[in-house]
Amino acid sequence: MEGVGSKTFDGVWFEAYSHDHPPSHVHGFYTGVEVIVELTALGVRLSSRKRAVKPPDSKHSDVNRILRTADKYQKELWQLWHAARGQ
Repeated sequence: MEGVGSKTFDGVWFEAYSHDHPPSHVHGFYTGVEVIVELTALGVRLSSRKRAVKPPDSKHSDVNRILRTADKYQKELWQLWHAARGQ
């Protein structure tokens, strides 16, 4: 798909989209769960927007796995965000 950057780390697949809006964020996928992960100067965090976790009844352990992996690879995810946006 055009305008999409993706990387897989430790079994978690991350995507960044060229048309996505600030704040800086990526979409993390693991075992059918999607989590929107914000990238901040202080680290990563679960987005506060509605539907940041899909499906809403996802296992807490799967959400945490995505967030822990994003934290571990935050430098690479920043690069993914910028590359997808052509920066």
